[in-house]
Amino acid sequence: MTQPFRLPEFYVPYPARLNPHLEEARVRSKRWARSFGMLEGSGVWEESDLDSHDYALLCSYTHPDCDAEALSLVTDWYVWVFFFDDHFLEMFKRSQDRAGARAYLDRLPAFMPMDLAEGFPEPVNPVEAGLADLWARTVPAMSADWRERFSLSTKNLLDESMWELANIGIGRVANPLEYIEMRRKVGGAPWSAGLVEYVAAEVPARVAHSRPLGVLRDAFSDAVHIRNDLFSYQREVEDEGELSNAVLVLETFLGCTTQQAAEVSNDLITSRLQQFEQTALTELPRLFAEHALTPAETAAVLAYTKGLQDWQSGGHEWHMASSRYMNEGARATRRPALPFLPSEPGTSTFDLRSAFTRRSMELRRRSFAHVPHQKTGPLLLPDIRIPFEVRLSPHLDHAREGSVAWARRMGLLDAQPGDPGSAIWDERKVRGYDFALCSAAIAPAATAGALLLNACWLTWGTYADDYYPVVFGRTGDVAAAKAATARLVALMPPEAGGAGPEPVTVLERGLADLWARTAPGLGAAGRAEFRATMVEMLESWVWEVENRFHRRIPDPVDYAEMRRLTFGSRMTMYMCRLGQEGRGIPDEVYRSGTIRSLENAAADVGCLVNDIFSYRKEVEFEGEVHNHVLVTRNFFDIGYPEALHICHSLLAQRVEEFRHIAADQLPVLCDDRRLDAAARAGLDAYVGGLRDWLAGVLHWHRTARRYRDEDLRPPVDALSTAVLGSGFGMAAARIPGR
Repeated sequence: MTQPFRLPEFYVPYPARLNPHLEEARVRSKRWARSFGMLEGSGVWEESDLDSHDYALLCSYTHPDCDAEALSLVTDWYVWVFFFDDHFLEMFKRSQDRAGARAYLDRLPAFMPMDLAEGFPEPVNPVEAGLADLWARTVPAMSADWRERFSLSTKNLLDESMWELANIGIGRVANPLEYIEMRRKVGGAPWSAGLVEYVAAEVPARVAHSRPLGVLRDAFSDAVHIRNDLFSYQREVEDEGELSNAVLVLETFLGCTTQQAAEVSNDLITSRLQQFEQTALTELPRLFAEHALTPAETAAVLAYTKGLQDWQSGGHEWHMASSRYMNEGARATRRPALPFLPSEPGTSTFDLRSAFTRRSMELRRRSFAHVPHQKTGPLLLPDIRIPFEVRLSPHLDHAREGSVAWARRMGLLDAQPGDPGSAIWDERKVRGYDFALCSAAIAPAATAGALLLNACWLTWGTYADDYYPVVFGRTGDVAAAKAATARLVALMPPEAGGAGPEPVTVLERGLADLWARTAPGLGAAGRAEFRATMVEMLESWVWEVENRFHRRIPDPVDYAEMRRLTFGSRMTMYMCRLGQEGRGIPDEVYRSGTIRSLENAAADVGCLVNDIFSYRKEVEFEGEVHNHVLVTRNFFDIGYPEALHICHSLLAQRVEEFRHIAADQLPVLCDDRRLDAAARAGLDAYVGGLRDWLAGVLHWHRTARRYRDEDLRPPVDALSTAVLGSGFGMAAARIPGR
């Protein structure tokens, strides 16, 4: 059969190595699969299928250094997970049996008890029996923290098969951001990362959820998944009618040919791998220092990182050999035989030919070659449509005057002695920004007091967002930004009635005042959650400081996910939930994948709206590198109008996804969780709040005097000129560290 496209030239800088225990793993995995009924008579596989797929070869390539026992156990895990995938296809995907699929998946978590003493239910099919056996053989060697994380990734892998089933049922192709998010759950690479810990080293629990390790895991996962999608496009899309494939997603979204979509998919793999490298080289050393990791803990993280790297190259090599995929014309990873390269043992870890492909070098060069303050021309605004009514609070005027008065009391409108960074705003600016209007639109049903508090939070958050680039971004002093951030975090004590340090700067004074007014009205859980959203936002601004100093335009996936934090989406969305307590909505509903997807779709709409409106302000006047339109320009190497078109299309599709989740997926969630009428009404109110949030964000951007061409050259007094032009703002950066 003719391949639907020519496989691109892959970026695989580290050549694959083969575990010497391959043959033993082949024999043992076949015996294991047969003993659990996965071969003859299963209706899914015959022995020839297992032989041709050769999962022992996959594991021998992806785990080249482990012993025979570990290799055989990991191979059994992969036999099980691929059997599950094919079993689910035959039993439920082809027949579209959603009810049967839900019942089938609901039983599987019981076969992963945290304590083996709890025992297992009686298995009724090969998937259940195999999972019980593997869990019992694996978890005794791992900590409780690892068991929880691996159980969750396994559950996600299983549960999100329902998402694929639902999309096939309605003929729906996901948008790119939705696809990346969901593919991590259904694709299994985060699950594979858990097995890397089993084979290489378990990461310390205290840093397992840190940004650097999360980025390593996610970048690894995305590259693995998109690579698999390229090799499996023919089988999945043309044979199985699958809609969850990156090439198809990009082909549909961009309206391009299959070959072009394959090339873009490959560029995304390269970008994600370069993000992996950037994180390993620049963020891991700081992680070790900040958390004071012991030598053993540091070695464990490095071993885990190397294990993920081995998996990338080994997975590519296996796709080259497995009959499960189309691989005609793909190039294996081989080290070039050049006379000047060393050949001693241990020196064959770098593939010069793959590392310096023209495309990979060009993508890396563009990431660091941005010249700030480029002329962009006039701001272009597309016809952005968010189909929700704008409603304004009747307390707008009260919040408008009250929030300006609050800003004046806190010192946000005047330069403060010893804090030159405070000279970035004046009353004319803050009245033009009109944060009360934004609050009145995103929270139209709020009381007068709540609306004023909301407006003050928006005022402070935007002031802080402007403050960080001026005071820290121009000098790139990441240490000063971290010190200031630690001070701000300390001003939000998690305990009720807790006291933070004495505020020193205007920024600190404003946050201390708002926290003191907000925290007492929240319960312990609500206070912890709201504080976590604030900490995420503050720490994301430090990430921006470093990128800006290096003039590094971020990888598109990393940017999209960090933008939700830097924009403060979660913080302002959380405010939409205030007042929903007591409606009987379980916390696990708010934590469900459905609600997270709904919130992420809404957050991305808000971020895209902001970046479209602020493009000229940020790129030309502020020298910013964090903007969806600029990131898109850089990745595709296209002009402003073309990048704007792509961002506008993505915005429209995220709006459509939000409506799809609310209309089609939330009712299923309510049924699955058996929510009563009060809880459903509360959830409906929360979704209504998100609709208000979306409509309000767009309305404010269209109205506020912050982004128009005529707003971009305001009069600047002498002190502001000194702060913005001389780098003198570092004096303010030193104050919190004293």
